[in-house]
Amino acid sequence: MEKGHGRIEERTLEALEVTPEELSWPGARQVCRLTRSRTKGEKTSIETVFLVTSLPKDRAQPEDLLQLSRAHWGIENRLHCVRDITFREDECRARTGAIPQLLAAFRNTALTCYRRLGFPSAVEGLEHFSEKRTQAIRLLFKGRIK
Repeated sequence: MEKGHGRIEERTLEALEVTPEELSWPGARQVCRLTRSRTKGEKTSIETVFLVTSLPKDRAQPEDLLQLSRAHWGIENRLHCVRDITFREDECRARTGAIPQLLAAFRNTALTCYRRLGFPSAVEGLEHFSEKRTQAIRLLFKGRIK
């Protein structure tokens, strides 16, 4: 059980071993049912999701799978959410060919640079380099251009 953001959350995960043939899913070793209960004030909501993993039971017990599930949201919050908000990725109209993947790679590169340079947030890094574009280019091509 966790408390935070004005709510109480409880998660339970049940896992069942399977073979890929049983599930018709290549590599499947376990199927899981994850139930999340959130209580905020007087209101409680319950959500159930189903998961498939290639991790066998001897390498990942239900507690391990629950932790991995939580870690997924760390990625969502640290990367995808930042790209959506800071770079307004969802508003981008580039949707064909390799362009969306290329733009995502550029955004990821920018985020990595901001973090490695010690900016407290992506917004601060973006604001800094929007005013100092030449410095940004020199950092990216350090030692390759004069």
